[in-house]
Amino acid sequence: MSTIPKIVILGAGYGGILTAQRLQKELNYNEADVTLVNRHDYHYFTTHLHMPAAGTDSIEHTRVAISKLIDEFKIDLVKSNVQEIRLADKKVVLQDGTLSYDYLVIALGGEPESFGIPGLTEYAMTIRSINSVRLIRQHIEYQFALYKMDESRTDRLNFVVGGAGFSGIEFVAELADRIPQLCKEYDVDPNFVNVYNVEAAPTVLPGFDPELVEYAMDVLKKKGVQFKIGVAIKECTPDGVILATGEEIKSQTVIWTGGIRGNRLIEAAGFETARGRVKVDDYLRAPGHDNVFIIGDNSLMFNPEGRPYPPTAQIAMQQGVTCAQNVVAAIRGKELKKFVFSNKGTVASLGKGEAIASAFGKKYKGWVAAQLKKLVDMRYLFIIGGIPLVLKKGRFF
Repeated sequence: MSTIPKIVILGAGYGGILTAQRLQKELNYNEADVTLVNRHDYHYFTTHLHMPAAGTDSIEHTRVAISKLIDEFKIDLVKSNVQEIRLADKKVVLQDGTLSYDYLVIALGGEPESFGIPGLTEYAMTIRSINSVRLIRQHIEYQFALYKMDESRTDRLNFVVGGAGFSGIEFVAELADRIPQLCKEYDVDPNFVNVYNVEAAPTVLPGFDPELVEYAMDVLKKKGVQFKIGVAIKECTPDGVILATGEEIKSQTVIWTGGIRGNRLIEAAGFETARGRVKVDDYLRAPGHDNVFIIGDNSLMFNPEGRPYPPTAQIAMQQGVTCAQNVVAAIRGKELKKFVFSNKGTVASLGKGEAIASAFGKKYKGWVAAQLKKLVDMRYLFIIGGIPLVLKKGRFF
């Protein structure tokens, strides 16, 4: 009977893949059995999905085979869907089997938060996976084709994006860049196309410097984006959206980017959660479960001012590294390391050649910020795959 500890990692997103890579680096031969569970055999860059969704970049630039990122002699990759987490039994039920664990790392990623808005789940699309991105891209192109078959259906040329955080702003920027190409391809007058960005909060890109926010809005307005700020979507229908003001926007395309919650499997497992996220301790462990670590979109941590950290790729990556170190320390009976977030800065893309950034204590906008965005992306590619992955997937121009 093997006494080697079993480590199971659920999810191969930013946090999960960094955990796996650090474990294979730090564990000695035969010190532990490590299994990485993911529903796909590829890792995708969530922060890039807005580009292929709008049709401004290839899906292949947005994903990489997990087999290229891990040593399969050290880590077993299981392609399956997680059905249930049984804490009492120390088991994870998959679509096609069951895994036992001694240490569990939950990095399943989040789910769209609808905030209870009627019709949103049924009629809006979300930018959350490679498959959803394919659907959005094809749907947008199809609307142009359908409009040419019946030009009385002007609602087919109205595009509504709910939410003006990072995902919403970056997507509308790419969509605004794509519209002129689609108009040319389908012989549509660009003046007939409307791109709406609806946000319930009083500003776009909350947390960004007001000067940079103003710049971002100016850039996007010039690209044709129409903002409706401080106005909530009251209802989503088959015909479009109804705003809290009573205004109705007729549209066949509603993209929701308005929020992320934790994974429902975590709530079902019996953890105490806030919007599906678990308040973990300083070592990234779930309360009452020293052998269960929760990172990324599923974890809830607070900054020194007492506000929750937003669930970003940057924090998930850093959590992944600390999580792996702490799992190894737990196996060896050593002292665990507290997680301390190091903010490397924030960059938001505004389409081709445009961005805003806060980094190194300074503010950047325009072309310079766009180059910073590319550097950030290439740094991640280098971290997980070295120079070969940078050369294969990087965007240099």
